[in-house]
Amino acid sequence: MDEREYRHDRARVEELLELATGIAEEAGQMLLAKRPARPEVLATKSSPTDVVTALDRAAEELIRGRIAEARPHDAILGEEGGDTPGEGTVRWVVDPIDGTVNFLYGLPDWAVSIGVEVDGEIVAGAVHNVPRGELFTASKGGGAWLRGERLRCNTGVPLAKALVATGFGYEAGRRRVQAEVLAQVVPQVRDIRRGGSCAVDLCSVATGRVDAYYERGTNYWDHAAAGLIAVEAGARLGGLNGRPVSPDMTLCAAPGLFEELHDLLVPLDPERD
Repeated sequence: MDEREYRHDRARVEELLELATGIAEEAGQMLLAKRPARPEVLATKSSPTDVVTALDRAAEELIRGRIAEARPHDAILGEEGGDTPGEGTVRWVVDPIDGTVNFLYGLPDWAVSIGVEVDGEIVAGAVHNVPRGELFTASKGGGAWLRGERLRCNTGVPLAKALVATGFGYEAGRRRVQAEVLAQVVPQVRDIRRGGSCAVDLCSVATGRVDAYYERGTNYWDHAAAGLIAVEAGARLGGLNGRPVSPDMTLCAAPGLFEELHDLLVPLDPERD
């Protein structure tokens, strides 16, 4: 079968999901076992607060190794290791620790995220919120799941009663703008939550633990798997003004609330720095 048909073949998509799930679980258990009382910062990326630990790299090496053992011809895009070309149309999108600062400080929301892309489309995803022992999964058209329970996002919630998750960038200038935008959002919603992991926040939309999520500055590996989980739970995922999700903006909520939050954000110009 041509690999392009993967996204239309339920059994083959489920095989990819099963592999992603098993690897995410293994990587999470390794991280939990090896995490010291206070992990040390190995390096910084975009700013002094954008950190990498040795275990970020170790987890990605484990994930890449397991994928290569099972599917040696697939491409892999990883946050730490970059883009490794493949020979087919399948690409794995990996964030070994989404929420590295939470991991560093021992906070309970950080996750291993593995999405599987076929011919440019995410068809399967697994997000392992390791400290909480939660493994979220989804396949395109097959629903989103946690502990055998199908997930559904909250629906029918008006903006004024919405619990909204968000996050902040690493650079001081961007944080200043994000704080200005947030100051205008807070009076219009029920309340705000700041979890520290894009993947976990999107899974929280899927489970109904929050009603909506928005953030500027997320990367593809942050939302590849979790975005599918949210969409399969009934949420809408996108950017502003009809654009797709991008580092400019990630917005996620049930239809209706998505539009209300979108229309609140657009005049605030949240994509400026």
